[in-house]
Amino acid sequence: MTLVGRAALLLAFAAALYAVGAALWSRRKGKRQYLASAERGVWAVFAATTTAIVVMWALLLGNRFDVADVAGYSNTTLGWNYKITALWGSQAGSLLLWMWILSIVAVLVVVTNRRRNRELMPVVVAVLMGTAVFFTSVLSFVTSPFATVSPVLEDGRGLNPLLQNAYMQSHPPLLYIGYVGLSVPFAFAIAALVTRRLDSMWITSVRRWIIVSWMFLTVGIVLGSRWAYEELGWGGYWAWDPVENAALMPWLVATAFLHSVMVQERRGMLRIWNMVLVIMTFTLALFGTFLTRSGILSSVHAFGESTLGPYFLGFIIVILVGSFALLFSRMSLLRSENSLESYISREAVFLYNNLLLVGLAFAVFWGTMFPVLSEAVQGEKITVGQGFFNQVAAPIGLALLFLTGVGPMIPWRKASMRELRRRFAGPLVVATIAIIPAVFFAQDGGAWWAAAAIILGAFTLACLVSEFWRGMTVRHQLGGISWIGALGQLFTRNRRRYGGYVVHVGVVSIIVAIACQGAFSTQGDLALRTGQTGEVAGYQFTNDGGTRSKDDHKMSVGVQLGVSEGGNRFATLEPGVDVFTAQQQRSSEVAVDTSPFRDVYVVLVGLTPDGLARISVFINPMMMWIWVGGLLMLVGSLVAVWPSRRPREVSVPSPVGADGRVRE
Repeated sequence: MTLVGRAALLLAFAAALYAVGAALWSRRKGKRQYLASAERGVWAVFAATTTAIVVMWALLLGNRFDVADVAGYSNTTLGWNYKITALWGSQAGSLLLWMWILSIVAVLVVVTNRRRNRELMPVVVAVLMGTAVFFTSVLSFVTSPFATVSPVLEDGRGLNPLLQNAYMQSHPPLLYIGYVGLSVPFAFAIAALVTRRLDSMWITSVRRWIIVSWMFLTVGIVLGSRWAYEELGWGGYWAWDPVENAALMPWLVATAFLHSVMVQERRGMLRIWNMVLVIMTFTLALFGTFLTRSGILSSVHAFGESTLGPYFLGFIIVILVGSFALLFSRMSLLRSENSLESYISREAVFLYNNLLLVGLAFAVFWGTMFPVLSEAVQGEKITVGQGFFNQVAAPIGLALLFLTGVGPMIPWRKASMRELRRRFAGPLVVATIAIIPAVFFAQDGGAWWAAAAIILGAFTLACLVSEFWRGMTVRHQLGGISWIGALGQLFTRNRRRYGGYVVHVGVVSIIVAIACQGAFSTQGDLALRTGQTGEVAGYQFTNDGGTRSKDDHKMSVGVQLGVSEGGNRFATLEPGVDVFTAQQQRSSEVAVDTSPFRDVYVVLVGLTPDGLARISVFINPMMMWIWVGGLLMLVGSLVAVWPSRRPREVSVPSPVGADGRVRE
């Protein structure tokens, strides 16, 4: 079976190489039969890669411990579901998953472009299959998932206990889908540059791809945060870890592109900037893969020391140099059709939004790579702490929160003061009312950033609600339909716009929750014997007794804690610690009681034989709204990309502005 797997990867490498050559030859000679042959090569890559991944799963499920990745990441006691996910527990297996997703994406591109974009498709196929050549060559000649070991072990080491979690079963594949999906906009952008077809056709072709990729990245990041919150037992969900940052950077730049591409579609502006964003988004996706596999930075998420770093770095350099050289050669063809008429307009707000997002991405990149740069220059690795990232992200996050509300409310081209007063009167009233509770909480904890987030969150939410209300009112009055029907029509007839508004509501929820959690969270440590009670932040914790158990896989200890507030018991929490036999590794089993306003989060630090339990307690306000915000972003993205049965309306009818022009 290992020979079949190796042969399948070699076949995928050969087919990808052939597809690149046939696609480029098709463009050179202008003959469609060569392009058709290249597209059949794409199908061959998919078939061969699928064979390889099926073989790898069969090896994992069959306990083939003569295979290095099976021996290192599985064992006989591991459940079948974790044996499946053990594929991406290893470095080679995760690359195989990446390559398989890339082959699926390439097939979808070929299928959906059978009758359109035929002038672009030779270059698109060449770029996608060129990426496949790199990954299949690494899998075939550098780090094979089918490498064998001798002597053969009786049992494997097993999957890292930290990865035996439902969120970790889905988090890596979702991120990979997002990463790989970003290769499609990149391929079409390169094709547009090569063919000099630099109108909005390539933008239209990749619109859904970029939204879907962004959606998978978003969900992957949120699930990764949830995994860290529940599994690592430190009371938090985001530590500005290098691998966390590696996922965040392409997400930030992709978010910038999603906004600026609307300016190009509507006003013919930012054409060069959008090309830069597409190139940087794909490059940062590759850079994230480089960080997790190079071993240059330590991380709980990384694969450790590896020889893959130089290969990925070389590929990234080739992508950057080649892409920007091509872009510079086409600069004269990318002039904007219009110019910025006013600094108070929707396109200006999108530009400000872009600068903030890219600026934050650069700050994250700088902070992440500073240890490497400092070691190269000074010979000493200087680590950048969370304080740096928080100080940079806080003001940028608040500015983005403000623009999230302002953007949809401001007309294109230019806004009159009368129009601005009319549109923002209601949201400003709501923000003014929100000042009272915000200042009260800020005085209590000295957290002015959180107060600003609450005020701006109220303002932005009021702006978004007013946009929904305005659209519903117009449809209700002109169409003679119910208010519920009017709301439904907003989504069915302009999915992209109102789906985006739902995403923005999710952004408000997340930013406000993060600000409140960072400002008002409380942590305390208790040592309680059986029957004793201790208090943290007004909550009482009573040790009701410890538990101990042992089986063939692990030894577990835990404690039952009664949780009360004001003398009223409302929960029983059971935090614990597992020590896995095969890995001799400790894993915390945290216990959380969740309400809309706070999480009571408890970690068992230790339990002595005489019943003394040492626990750490975290009171995390507003945590639920981080996960709710992630769900809203998913729902809004699905609405935005869902196919519409009717032609999409460009705008909703609205009153005439003070200057006599019809506003959107």
